[in-house]
Amino acid sequence: MKQLKKFLKATRQYVLSFIIPGGFYFSYNGYCTCCDRKVKFTSFNHWLRDYFVCSNCYSIPRERAIMLTIEKYFPEWRNLEIHESSPGDRGASVKLKNECKKYVASQYFPGRTLGSYINKIRNEDLEHQTFPDESFDIVISQDVMEHIYNPENAFKEISRTLRRGGCYIFTVPIINKHNPTEVWAVKGKDDEPVFLKNPEYHSNPVDTKGSPVTMHWGFDIVDFIREKSLLETKIDYINNLDYGIRAEFIEVLVSFKK
Repeated sequence: MKQLKKFLKATRQYVLSFIIPGGFYFSYNGYCTCCDRKVKFTSFNHWLRDYFVCSNCYSIPRERAIMLTIEKYFPEWRNLEIHESSPGDRGASVKLKNECKKYVASQYFPGRTLGSYINKIRNEDLEHQTFPDESFDIVISQDVMEHIYNPENAFKEISRTLRRGGCYIFTVPIINKHNPTEVWAVKGKDDEPVFLKNPEYHSNPVDTKGSPVTMHWGFDIVDFIREKSLLETKIDYINNLDYGIRAEFIEVLVSFKK
């Protein structure tokens, strides 16, 4: 029996080497915090951050990490007022939209009236929001703060719209880690990016051109947020395969308004 198992394993690996690019395959059985099910997490790519997906809802690690963090600090989140900037169409964004009674989603549509609704999505610029002061208990964003030209204004505005005791929970790639944060691009003519480093874009659900990367953050983002907005920030690092949370740049930042 042992010999048969070894043979089957070897055969499987041999076959996978032909059908999987690079021969990479990783899977793990666990619990998805986004769809609340026991699932299999699978990746056919070594870059787990974008490819280690849930077999049921197709969430990726950072989405599961931010949902686990929300549950940790605000288990009553379903009854709170939540604003999510630039939500996705899966994972934590879908769960929040479906289960939170007072959830508001926003995207930035340049050239359109701020505060208006476009396809049921509110048009908001994080740097110049139209929400009244202290509107929300929680503000959420997932991989947005590396695309902001003036993060100082964005953090101030987020702080303004949060209630006392509220929290901004977000993910952002901490590319520079212990090195100082670098400005990667500035806004140029006609709002087009002027890159100070190598041009870099990430996908954008409302813009086929993608979103220019404007910041390469380091861990000094904690001091930046405190200095510019008075929000007290901590970084939660979750590495837990049981929840399908293992990847590169998996930090979740939690900024409280006292």
